[in-house]
Amino acid sequence: MRTAKIRRETQETKIRLSLTLEGSGTGSIDTGVGFLDHMLTLFARHGDFDLTVVCRGDTQVDGHHSVEDIGICLGQAFTKALGEKRGITRYGQFLLPMDETLVLCACDLSGRDYLGWAVTLPAASVGGFDTELAKEFWLAFVRNCPASVHIRQLAGENTHHILEAVFKGMGRTLKMAAAIDEPHRDEIPSTKGVL
Repeated sequence: MRTAKIRRETQETKIRLSLTLEGSGTGSIDTGVGFLDHMLTLFARHGDFDLTVVCRGDTQVDGHHSVEDIGICLGQAFTKALGEKRGITRYGQFLLPMDETLVLCACDLSGRDYLGWAVTLPAASVGGFDTELAKEFWLAFVRNCPASVHIRQLAGENTHHILEAVFKGMGRTLKMAAAIDEPHRDEIPSTKGVL
């Protein structure tokens, strides 16, 4: 079973995060940012990850430090749980419809960090969440779990639906990319022999 535990303490946040890649989709999330709790619960459920996050951050200032630092911790947890990435599928992609919204998520666990973010969020805030922080979350993730991630909104004008589709889609996409490719379970999926 591939698991990781991460602790991060700064003057702005204190975070404890645990991740099991082969989980049951159970999330126990308490970030101090209610909308992010909801998004991470959806991420865990649709990725079949067991995810526990407890964050105490300076949310009296705003949610930025907590959101970014949780993205850092989640990326570090994936990196730790994946280890040398032996046997992983490496690639994942998922097209997620949610009512009028359609979002494409794609990932290569390549060891190189890139975020392609083609998402237009009509509202600046939803559920008290500053929507520009969604991009910051995924940018922090890819910098700490070096991967090429593309998130592209193909349709939709409802900010809540768009963000739900992003987090659900990334859960499913990362599940695919991290899955063990049984015929190649003893191989590193790269001609270089390392990811």
